This record gives sequence, C-alpha cells and structure tokens, in this order.
Amino acid sequence: MTEEIITLDYGSGGGKTAELIEELFLPAFHNDTLNRLGDGAVVNLSGALAFSTDSFVVSPLFFPGGDIGKLAVCGTVNDLAMCGAEPKVLSLSLLIEEGFPVEQLRRVAASIAAAAEEAGVEIVTGDTKVVERGKGDGLYVNTSGIGTVIYPGLSPDKITPGDAVILSGTMGDHGATVMMAREGLAENSPLRSDCRPLHRLAKAALDCGGVRVLRDPTRGGVATTLNEFTQNRPFSMELEEEALPVAPAVQAACDLLGLDALYCANEGKLLAVVAKERSSAVLEALRHTPGGEDSALIGQVTQRAPGKVLYHTALGGCRVLARLAGAQLPRIC
Repeated sequence: MTEEIITLDYGSGGGKTAELIEELFLPAFHNDTLNRLGDGAVVNLSGALAFSTDSFVVSPLFFPGGDIGKLAVCGTVNDLAMCGAEPKVLSLSLLIEEGFPVEQLRRVAASIAAAAEEAGVEIVTGDTKVVERGKGDGLYVNTSGIGTVIYPGLSPDKITPGDAVILSGTMGDHGATVMMAREGLAENSPLRSDCRPLHRLAKAALDCGGVRVLRDPTRGGVATTLNEFTQNRPFSMELEEEALPVAPAVQAACDLLGLDALYCANEGKLLAVVAKERSSAVLEALRHTPGGEDSALIGQVTQRAPGKVLYHTALGGCRVLARLAGAQLPRIC
C-alpha cells in the first residue's frame, strides 16, 4: 500500500487544499468560529488583551513527551500565561514540505487538538502552505494567541532586593530529551520533554499575590532568562547549586553531550520572582498544582553585583552566569 503524502496540490488553494482542511483540520479542531472558514476569525473578548506569536522548527518532529504540535500550542499558551493572561484563542499556520506523510500530519493535528483542549483554548483561524521538496525540512508550525489579562503589571521592573526566585520544577528536561532523541539515544531512556501548558501553574502562583514577574525559561534555559531580568538593572540574582532541581536522567544526558542544564530549554516550567513574604505561599501553591510538584526556591535577589547572575557552587565557590552565547541546542523548539 502506497503511503499517502502531501503534494504541491495540497497548497494550491483548490480541491486538494479544501480536502485537507475539510477532512483533516476541521474534524481535529472543530469549533463554530473555525468552521466558518472566513479570511479571519471574529472573537468577542473584552478588557486588556495579551497577544503572542511563535514559530516552531523542532528536530525531530516527534520526541518522548511531545511533538511539534503539542509544542506549538504550549509555547504560545505559556507566553500568554506569563503575561498574567488567561489564554483564549489561537491561530495555527503550517508550512509543509512536499512529500510529508499525511499520517504524520494527522498525528500532529491530533496532538494540537489535545493540547488545545487541555489548555482551554480554541484554534479559530489558520493557514496552510506547501513548499517544494527539500525546502521545508518536513514541517514548520506557527501559532499566535490572544488572552485576557487577569493579573496586570507583571514586569522585571517590579523586582526588589530580598525577593525570592522560584522554579516550578526540574531544569533542562526538554532540551536534553530532544538532543538525545536527535542522536537516537532516547528510546530506552527515562528522559521525557516537560512540554505542558503552564496556565494553571501561573494562576496558582498569581493567586497568592506578591509575584513580580513570571517567565518560561525556554531557549537559553534558566540562566539566560535570569540574565534577562538583571540586565541593566540595579540588582543581582544569586543561585544556590544545591537548590537547583535537575532530574538524574537529564544530568546524565548533559554529562554525555557536554551540556549544562542551566542553559537547556524547558517547555513546561516557569520562573517566578516573588516578594519574600509571599514566597512560601507561592511555593506551596505550585507544589500542589499538577506539574509543579518539584517546585523549588533556587535563589534570591540581592544588590551584591548589579546586573549579574551569581552561582554559588556546592564546594563554596562563586561564578557569574552569563547569557547563552551561540546555539547550545539548535532546533529544540
């Protein structure tokens, strides 16, 4: 039996395009707004809105714990949640290479639908393009999202010396998993990407009060994200090595590949900078929310070295953590 593949006809705007939309995408993402198939979606949202967009080029497309479809939904949902918003609607655009297997596209569509349902969002508009064989690397995905802002005012400018730095779980799971999968070394490993929507964890933290800023440490990992907080600001952040949660399998993969978990991507963790007096409540709330069981207090905001992130080792040393230079983990999201 010949495997059904995507051909250039599927991107022509004609019968094959309609077939792809009506037989694959509409059943997967069924909702009244999308079913109208207009040039855009009309949605009824009020108040302050957050808007985010992201493109996904992960290799391999399927990896333990997720795939490019789940990653695309979670990536944009999480960006909205970090803005203090409740995610509402997404757009979805797919750039498909000629020859891509239709069955794999169905798997990705099913994954997108499942992730959107988990996150409580609808796919309300989208676009599909097909490019010539050899020019698309299989599949690229773009998602844009809109959410209503429930918790306004989150900003690194609100950070104050004495604040606590909290991480909602182990570092580097996604980056280490994708890299091991790329090398064919993840099949019999306990490694799994942490890819998940963060809206519930964000809400749990924000409901406690005292949160200055939230961020999901994706490319560049925890170290780079904290550097974004401190850059050109009158405070520093100090981390304790012994407080940083790293899964044994991730640490083993980093040792094998010559990586540092501090700089490995995460797709299901959040960083929260929290007023000291609310840090215990936030930590407790995160630990009682699915996905936040391993949340940890990893450091504090100080004035010791303004603009820097300091890392205290278990042996008593101290070094500066710089931003990631170059591409430690190419094509991991």
